[in-house]
Amino acid sequence: MEVELLTITPDAEKLIEAAGRTCYDTGDRAGADSAAKFIRMLIRRGHVSVLEHAAATFRIAGVSRALTHQLVRHRLASYSQRSQRYVSEAGFPYVTPPSVAQNADGHRVFDDAVENARAAYEKLIGMGVPREDARFVLPNATATEIIMTANFREWRHVLALRGHASAQWEIRRLAIAILKELKKAAPATFADFEINEPKQTINLVEEKGGGSNE
Repeated sequence: MEVELLTITPDAEKLIEAAGRTCYDTGDRAGADSAAKFIRMLIRRGHVSVLEHAAATFRIAGVSRALTHQLVRHRLASYSQRSQRYVSEAGFPYVTPPSVAQNADGHRVFDDAVENARAAYEKLIGMGVPREDARFVLPNATATEIIMTANFREWRHVLALRGHASAQWEIRRLAIAILKELKKAAPATFADFEINEPKQTINLVEEKGGGSNE
């Protein structure tokens, strides 16, 4: 799995602070180091619409089509994915679930199924079947690449849902990788998200604090 932060709103947290302070008419209280405290207050109060002013774009590669089928259900985001209609999938790489990899017999069954799909795909292409139709035999394990852009409010929603213990293992790993990048780029906005490395989950921790505008 490869996760790369391609771009993020410049001075994202200062922009969020400016938007939030417009609501409270407290722009005169903004300072060089005031954004973090102010943003954490906004999040505690549930005033998260102002987070929509900042956005981040990630390149995600080496993940399965099973993962991206889940990911694109998040409607408040934009996606550009490697096309199976226009791009050849001959000899495609694939993702093996840990539960399969740890089961010797199951691993053989899995690999055989993938190899059969590869062979069928290439035979269909050789028979003149167009890629857009030959792709029907490709498995969900087929590796893919996707670009995803979302605003910070939506990223918080995605991370809370897909980093939860009930989420599938692969998308949890993705959520953790994305969160690590966002914590570096916008630490206050994602301060209440904690990574449990042993369990490979994300926990949303309610921060304590007063309800003042500062």
